[in-house]
Amino acid sequence: MALPDCPTPPRPFQPHRRRARLDVPDGPGGGAAMIWTLRPELGAMVERMIRGAYQQSILPAEERELARMRIAQINDCVARSDFRAPSVLEAGLAPELYENVAAYATYPGYTPRQRLAIEYAERFATVHASIDDAFSSGCAGLFTDAEILDLTLCVAVFLGLGRTLTVLGVDQSCAIDV
Repeated sequence: MALPDCPTPPRPFQPHRRRARLDVPDGPGGGAAMIWTLRPELGAMVERMIRGAYQQSILPAEERELARMRIAQINDCVARSDFRAPSVLEAGLAPELYENVAAYATYPGYTPRQRLAIEYAERFATVHASIDDAFSSGCAGLFTDAEILDLTLCVAVFLGLGRTLTVLGVDQSCAIDV
């Protein structure tokens, strides 16, 4: 059965949209923060997810941050690529860690765990089915089961929220105080 003709052709992807797709109130933190005022009940849930990833993760800050940065790159999110949470700044991550994420496979400055955290985030975001038994065995050699679960949930939060804000056109700011 053929699909019906679409009355208007789909628009090409526009990664750096400047206008929100919803009527978002002005306020502190810009659209990425104020969008949740449209549904405060869900905003509270989102805040708990973000705080969980930043304040309750058992992963070292640099591993979690490198995974977050790879997700921001994949989502083509300039705001989150430039973003550094105060809690991460306090950890004193070297700028070189951020500057080489896209070249993680060859950059010699990453530990095996950091490299694997970046690859895990990339696979989760782009080809999740490639996180198979063989890849999981490699993860298990460097991470505990609890750490793999933690990394998975952090990556899910980063990917899901990043894409949510991008789809809604409020991805040009990222005010998270965690």
